[in-house]
Amino acid sequence: MQTAIPRHVRLDAADNIAVCIDAAEPGADVAGVTASRRIPRGHKLALRAIAAGEPVVKFGQIIGFASTAIEPGDHVHEHNCAMGDFARDYQFGAGSGWTPPCLDGLPATFRGIRRADGRAGTRNFIAVLTSVNCSASVARFVAREIEQSGVLDDYPNVDGIVAFTHGTGCGMAASGEGYDLLQRTLWGHAANPNTGGALMIGLGCEVFQIPRMMETYRLKDRDTFRTMTIQGSGGTRSTVAQAVEAVKAMLPAVNDAAREDVPVSQLALALQCGGSDGYSGITANPALGHAADLLVAAGGTAMLSETPEIYGAEHLLTRRAVDRETGDKLVARIRWWEDYTARLGGNMNNNPSPGNKLGGLTTILEKSLGAAAKGGTAPLSGVFEYGEPVDRRGFVFVDTPGYDPCSVTGQVASGANIVAFTTGRGSAFGYRLAPSLKLATNSQMYRTMEEDMDIDCGDILDGVTIEEKGREIFRALVAAASGDPTKSEQLGYGDNEFVPWQIGAIM
Repeated sequence: MQTAIPRHVRLDAADNIAVCIDAAEPGADVAGVTASRRIPRGHKLALRAIAAGEPVVKFGQIIGFASTAIEPGDHVHEHNCAMGDFARDYQFGAGSGWTPPCLDGLPATFRGIRRADGRAGTRNFIAVLTSVNCSASVARFVAREIEQSGVLDDYPNVDGIVAFTHGTGCGMAASGEGYDLLQRTLWGHAANPNTGGALMIGLGCEVFQIPRMMETYRLKDRDTFRTMTIQGSGGTRSTVAQAVEAVKAMLPAVNDAAREDVPVSQLALALQCGGSDGYSGITANPALGHAADLLVAAGGTAMLSETPEIYGAEHLLTRRAVDRETGDKLVARIRWWEDYTARLGGNMNNNPSPGNKLGGLTTILEKSLGAAAKGGTAPLSGVFEYGEPVDRRGFVFVDTPGYDPCSVTGQVASGANIVAFTTGRGSAFGYRLAPSLKLATNSQMYRTMEEDMDIDCGDILDGVTIEEKGREIFRALVAAASGDPTKSEQLGYGDNEFVPWQIGAIM
């Protein structure tokens, strides 16, 4: 029998549901109504009668429609709440006025690595990139041999060597959207400010030709960028031997890049969420959004992505667009995704995942409203395609799938040099090239997976403010950018999370 009154939160005066912070047993009083059945923690309870077909409202926004009559105190979830079509009022630029948050008491610099193009890195890796799946094993052989040789011990400013392998590059169209996307992704990783040197290895006969990429970007071999093919280098053993020597030749130049104080405006933050739950839009996501606002106020860049996971919340972002063109670009990406999923026989409500639903999320509209909170409140200054270089600072949107490794791959290709990742269920994630901080949405999961989580945002439910937690996140980002290892780095994550988005037929 429940004796303590279960805590709850009503996020907007217009909401007809409340979120149960604690599980509510049948008969418990929650916000003045009686729970008709057990309501799990993080799940929704009806505050009044909701007629069949009537909108279910959370965050002051529609998250679905009652699929049957809902009584006060009922559990509101997928058994009685479903998706439905409704018009979005985009109002381009209507809410673009913004008051930046106070930066007093926060660090203005981090210990970064200046690059020749004026950007700064948070890590200093040598990347072994592959043009095709056929060269993936060779790239791994090269990285393993370098790591096991002990040669990196003589170069303390080099953070390591990482092989970026993937499953495409051949059996694909030689032009078009898929080809361009792979090209942007590969070059974006070679050119990321966290990459001190890069070696690209191909097979030689694949569709994705290295010389073609070099012509596109006007590249030439130099001391910190080399290319080769297995066929042109005499086979597997010969290629590995030559590649190892090429990497060793890069090491002195890459090691010359020592850390120094650089402005926090050089940070380009990838905003991510995965394994979300009913707390995500209440704790970690809005706290990360405040940290993103702080970074933008300091002159830095914050990248919101995961287009399927802002579906239904895009009208809140178009209001923040700096101009009509920027708002239209975002809507165009939404329309592209609607067509893309329809062509493949899917729908945009394929997300939330089973784990998300167990955590209390019912529809993609609900998930999106919480996910969009990671983007804070700053004006939307640009919209970019997957892997397209972000050429401006401020709050921007980069079009990616919602699948976390694939999404971060696109953000890093677009120039992100650090990642913040919120999770409620407990995602196991890290990205080798860009340090990734994990933010737990609830304290129970944080305690269960403390070795994986960097920050507990569950204390927001106990009275810590969004602003206080956002400042804590900001300081943690600066520390990680300065070289402090994140939990995922300590665990060795990141070698398998390079997942380029594959679009188009496999030929």
